[in-house]
Amino acid sequence: MATYNKRGYKPAKEKEEKEVTEDIKVLEKNSKTAEVFSTLDATASKTEDFVAKNQRIIIGVVGAIALLTVGYLTYQKFVAAPKQDEAATEMFVAQQNFQKATDGVASDSLYKLSLNGSEGKFGFIKIADEYSGTDAGNLANYYAGIAYLNTGKYTEAIDYLSKFKSDDIVLSALAKGAIGDAYSQNNQPKEALDNYIKAAEANKNDFTTPRFLLKAGKTALALGNKADALKYFTDIKENFDASPEAASIDVLIGLAQ
Repeated sequence: MATYNKRGYKPAKEKEEKEVTEDIKVLEKNSKTAEVFSTLDATASKTEDFVAKNQRIIIGVVGAIALLTVGYLTYQKFVAAPKQDEAATEMFVAQQNFQKATDGVASDSLYKLSLNGSEGKFGFIKIADEYSGTDAGNLANYYAGIAYLNTGKYTEAIDYLSKFKSDDIVLSALAKGAIGDAYSQNNQPKEALDNYIKAAEANKNDFTTPRFLLKAGKTALALGNKADALKYFTDIKENFDASPEAASIDVLIGLAQ
């Protein structure tokens, strides 16, 4: 009898071999999956062992962090904030004396009162020392520096102004410029020039920049550095022509050329 293969028909032997191959693949897949889970189990087990062995250390570290956080918040609320308020209250009288002095009323004596205190309140020197670390204590350094500058105590002025730090771009530039003034009055023109340049470059604005560029230019000119002086004067003419410092800048440019 004639035999033939129907389309799609596979001999029994070939079918059995295919089934065996597929079973092997399944076993291999299951084996790899089991291996992955085994690795994960081993890792988890190691982690658990580490935690178990170092439990006291971990709890201690977490506790220390929590304690530091609570301590910081407590300090800010119950120590730093009241200290800041207290410093601001102490400084009120000193600020009044300072303001009267800058207005030209018995300047020397009032500057000294602002520095040393009056009416049972601290002056800027004591406030800067007793309340260092507060905003008021930092600001007291600036006031003290300017008061010393205006009373001819230039070394002290430089000392206090150098301690003053501020994110306020104008006040920061004014402090650097005041240090330059103190050096200039103390016959240290090179140091004065360095600080005038720092003040001018601290932040470009229409108020402090031309002011200290002019001082830098005049100081450079006095030192015989005409090229640098010309650079500073030209900067004023080209970029700050509407400022008061630009009023006589052409004459200064002529001297520097």
